[in-house]
Amino acid sequence: MTQKRKLWLIDAGYLFNARHSVRSGYEFSYLRLRNYLEQDGLIWRAYYLNSTPNPPSDGQDNFHRWLRSGPPFGPKIITKFYTLKQQRADKAYCEECGQKVSLRCQNQNGDFTHRVFNEIQKGVDVAIATLSLIHQRNYDTLMLSSGDSDLLDAVEHLSEQGKSIELVVFRDGVSSELQCRADRIYWINDFASEVDNSFRDAVGEGDNP
Repeated sequence: MTQKRKLWLIDAGYLFNARHSVRSGYEFSYLRLRNYLEQDGLIWRAYYLNSTPNPPSDGQDNFHRWLRSGPPFGPKIITKFYTLKQQRADKAYCEECGQKVSLRCQNQNGDFTHRVFNEIQKGVDVAIATLSLIHQRNYDTLMLSSGDSDLLDAVEHLSEQGKSIELVVFRDGVSSELQCRADRIYWINDFASEVDNSFRDAVGEGDNP
């Protein structure tokens, strides 16, 4: 019997933020995580997708270089990067009051207004959906490290095409819409100690997203 091929698509921003559901300051190793997952079968290809500042820091460059490194030194994960989008943050909406709330920079003095922005991830969800569809003839199982319900249409389509859907996620920020459509869920919290990064596996590995 031919071994089923697996495609692993990683929303790096999601994993970086959701890791705190294990404990404050928890770090995991991508190499150990891949090795753990491959106990159930080799992963054909893995992609790490993230929005990063331009230019990235030296630390991020080293980390991304390590991610792309092959075993036994690195997890052999393809990296793809997208720009961060600026979104005005001087107005917020209070769900309880139903009103807009003004935000002000604490360093603002006089009449000169400081423009306040958030930097948000842009393009990662679209890229994950696109990769899952582009490669659909090359894999049998789609492994998703994302909790975003925006991927629901792509997941439903692939499921109807006979693909097995697996989630590799933390117990935080995972849409119930995705959970109920998954054929299997790897809750990283349940094996967090086996994939933690207490001892660095390689130069350049860290928790940089």
